[in-house]
Amino acid sequence: MSSAIALIDYGAGNLTSVKKALAAVGADFFVPEEPGALVGARGIVVPGVGHFGATRALDRAWVDAILDLVGEGKPLLGICLGMQWLFEGSEEAPECPGLGVLGGRCRRLNVPPGEGRLKIPHVGWNSLERRLDAGIIEGVPAGAQVYFTHSYVAPVTGDTVAATEHGERFASVVQRGQIAGVQFHPEKSGEVGLRVLQNWLALAA
Repeated sequence: MSSAIALIDYGAGNLTSVKKALAAVGADFFVPEEPGALVGARGIVVPGVGHFGATRALDRAWVDAILDLVGEGKPLLGICLGMQWLFEGSEEAPECPGLGVLGGRCRRLNVPPGEGRLKIPHVGWNSLERRLDAGIIEGVPAGAQVYFTHSYVAPVTGDTVAATEHGERFASVVQRGQIAGVQFHPEKSGEVGLRVLQNWLALAA
């Protein structure tokens, strides 16, 4: 399956909408059934919703296969839970390590007292606050609205390309070289989401 994008299915969410979005931007993709099938892939997408503990399904063999591709310079994209997995771990499942390609740990959103109108989980449309110029958000207007559904967040670090505020500011888009992640769901974020996917695909060209 060389020259195609590998869409990782580890049981954390329905892949149907992600498949539709990848097809809409002209991506050639496949769902590998075992880690060895990643050999020759042009890039890797790790989607996901739900509990960080679900990432346990990405065992050592998967991790090694993904890191091998990243080491070859192939692009990696994490979506929602998949983005959180790029970090060192999450307080949602403290005993479960992340991939560790980005520094820091994820934590539960903190809505300060007096912000009663703000709910957790954070579900719905919110804006992207651009912090850095990076390929993953090329052509995405400042303040663009995207769709979120999550309770845990990644820290704002030097790899944060865009941040979003919901009670507190958190990383909503990250990029370090060929590694990128989005806390929102590009497959549910209309034209902005498709543009982000197109930008990431350009890394795999």
